[in-house]
Amino acid sequence: MPARDPDAKLEQKKMSFFDHLEELRATLLKSIAVLAVGTLLGLLLGWSVVDYIQTPLRAALVEFYRGQAQEQNVERLTEMQEEGAVDPEGIAEQAKLLAEDGMVPQDFYFYPDELRRALGLELPAADSAEDSSPRDQMVRLRGFRPLEDDPRLSLISTAGHEPFMVYVKASIVVGAMIASPFIFYFIWEFVAAGLYHSERKYVYVFLPISLGLFFAGAALAFFFVFDFVLEFLFWFNAKMGINPTPRINEWMSFVLLLPLGFGISFQLPLVMLFLERIRVFTVEVYLSKWRVAVLVIAILSMFLTPADPGSMLLMGVPLVILYFGGIAMCHYMPRSNTQKAVNQDG
Repeated sequence: MPARDPDAKLEQKKMSFFDHLEELRATLLKSIAVLAVGTLLGLLLGWSVVDYIQTPLRAALVEFYRGQAQEQNVERLTEMQEEGAVDPEGIAEQAKLLAEDGMVPQDFYFYPDELRRALGLELPAADSAEDSSPRDQMVRLRGFRPLEDDPRLSLISTAGHEPFMVYVKASIVVGAMIASPFIFYFIWEFVAAGLYHSERKYVYVFLPISLGLFFAGAALAFFFVFDFVLEFLFWFNAKMGINPTPRINEWMSFVLLLPLGFGISFQLPLVMLFLERIRVFTVEVYLSKWRVAVLVIAILSMFLTPADPGSMLLMGVPLVILYFGGIAMCHYMPRSNTQKAVNQDG
């Protein structure tokens, strides 16, 4: 008994235009339902997600204000050394140790009478001239507070509804991630119904590769690139004499945008394979123009990142590796019989 031809079976099952619309409607309804369920689950995880995405920013803020505290400690200890209150030796080292312990300097002003009463000390009389300000009549003392209690480490919102919208946005993103495998499956069911058997196997191969590359790029951005980006941006803030006060809404958008750019750029090998298969480029062209490709990758990395050297390298170097990986895919991935015949005719 002859084996059934799966492509002939497909020809018998061809649907009309309205049948396709009905299938598309069913696919969209199932996808929306799964997304709604995923979003409900995301609402339960939204608090934890919002707190987690602040982790790299908080760590960068701690480093920024720790460095600032060290500079302020040096200035104050130098003043005290000039007044004979501290040993001039080891001022920088003492300031560094205070900063590493997370102690942030803070000046306090007291009326001398209050200090006398509280400490039983003899203090110089304050300037009681009529034209002196209340501040001139006080004694300045430097104190310290733990860095973890510094309110500058907390992200701010400039509108009452902003934290709620950030929570909703985070929940929707989590819901989309939970629902994405099911949505991809529903879409694949719809598309696969119109593909020949020889065409379906390529989707089974390339879809996992595409998802793997996307998540690898997004993970690289979140776990490694953010550190370089924040270090560069806060260094620039320090040079400008500006203390950063990040907004939670802007940071949320940045957290979503940068990993998305990395994930999409990591699709480079599949784009190269597609262009080679439709005969726009050949493997020989890819190999001969690799210097131009590296230059283009460097320019794209400059525009897709905040232009600090660290993040540019963390995007550019993997893309160069993926470029040569794309060449290898074009060379070693098997072609269909139709493609071979077309290439031979060409």
